[in-house]
Amino acid sequence: MTPISIELPHTQHSGTSLIQRIGLGACVIGFLLLFVALTNISAAYPVLLFILSAGLICAGAMIYILPELWQSRPGIKHNNLVKLSGTSRGLLGWLVAVFLTGFYVVLYWFPGQLQNLIRTVDWLSNLLRGKPADQWFLYGTYYTLAILVMGIRMIIKNRHSRYQLVRTLSVMFFQLGFAYLIPAFLVMMNQPEFYFSYFWPLKYSYLFPNDVHWLMNQPGGLGLFMIFWGAVMTFVATPILTYFFGKRWYCSWVCGCGGLAETLGDPYRQLSDKTLKAWKLERITIYSVLIFIVLTTVSLWLNSWTNGGVFHEWSTRLSSWYGFLIGALFSGVIGVGFYPLFGSRVWCRFGCPMAAVLGIFQKYFSRFRITTNGGQCMSCGNCSTYCEMGIDVRSYAQRGENIVRASCVGCGICSAVCPRGVLNLENGPPDTRINFG
Repeated sequence: MTPISIELPHTQHSGTSLIQRIGLGACVIGFLLLFVALTNISAAYPVLLFILSAGLICAGAMIYILPELWQSRPGIKHNNLVKLSGTSRGLLGWLVAVFLTGFYVVLYWFPGQLQNLIRTVDWLSNLLRGKPADQWFLYGTYYTLAILVMGIRMIIKNRHSRYQLVRTLSVMFFQLGFAYLIPAFLVMMNQPEFYFSYFWPLKYSYLFPNDVHWLMNQPGGLGLFMIFWGAVMTFVATPILTYFFGKRWYCSWVCGCGGLAETLGDPYRQLSDKTLKAWKLERITIYSVLIFIVLTTVSLWLNSWTNGGVFHEWSTRLSSWYGFLIGALFSGVIGVGFYPLFGSRVWCRFGCPMAAVLGIFQKYFSRFRITTNGGQCMSCGNCSTYCEMGIDVRSYAQRGENIVRASCVGCGICSAVCPRGVLNLENGPPDTRINFG
């Protein structure tokens, strides 16, 4: 009898190549130079340290990312994400979380410790704004670089999907233009530093009476236009756009918080909690924050109209506590610092009041839904695993039910990772959105 020869198929090595290791090394050196920039050495070589540190980080990241173009075919790959220490709550993940959390704590409450680092971007601030940098310009610069560099990673990773390409380019455009360059240009022109891609209740102070009165008293008509823009986007554009497109038009296409989550936070999306307990907590916390900012805003206006009195102490305390607990601690320290531990949308899912408002419109008054073809579902679970909002997408697909959830940001990754085309993002008549399989 002729012996049977069995040959196992060759599998592509999933480890990092030499070029990618060089890229990682460049990133590490760049981060080490950031720590050097915190010392007095930056006073002598501020521009050089910025170019070397930021340049090595960005160039190293690109050297690591770009080989994906020729090493693999188009298509989303999450090879070993649930095993790697950095993306599975391992030691490296905890170290990154500590680093990000520590940075935000220093940024918000101890900015004096960053003065040497801030001086490294003075030249850029003088170029764009006509004045030296502060901690927020430093933050905005690195925030924008993170979205741009990691946005290129998302484009390469999702290059087979037109929806993902356009969505990623959109958040990169709005962050660079509307949240970085335009506010800097306004400062250069001696105008208020206004962020046109943020509005109440996310940028909560834009409807506070002090901000409104201050903008109204600015010379020229730009301040009045800013008030008009914020009011229209909050009370007119938000419900209309959400009716037609769901909350994805903002959360996944425009918002800088969502932009960072979709780019820098993409490697951590599988860490979102999908349990029923997490869903219950999500509904309690996010609507509590919305109620908090509504009460704060109303109290400040009542205080303004009554010239103080009984509302003065109440409104002052509410605004102070909201700024500390929500504006800094939740949205910044926890919202980004905990990416490697709880996923990329901690703030968007549990705290963002804008997401809460959009979610109400999406669930009850929108044409948007994710349709499912239950007969094709093979229960692989990819959709649920990589849902950054903690939705158990598979359970809907198995029942053939449309997904109509207030928390869904319409990122479309669940559809992109489905091997059988079960899920599809659609707009249609509102009365056909909810089905029961």
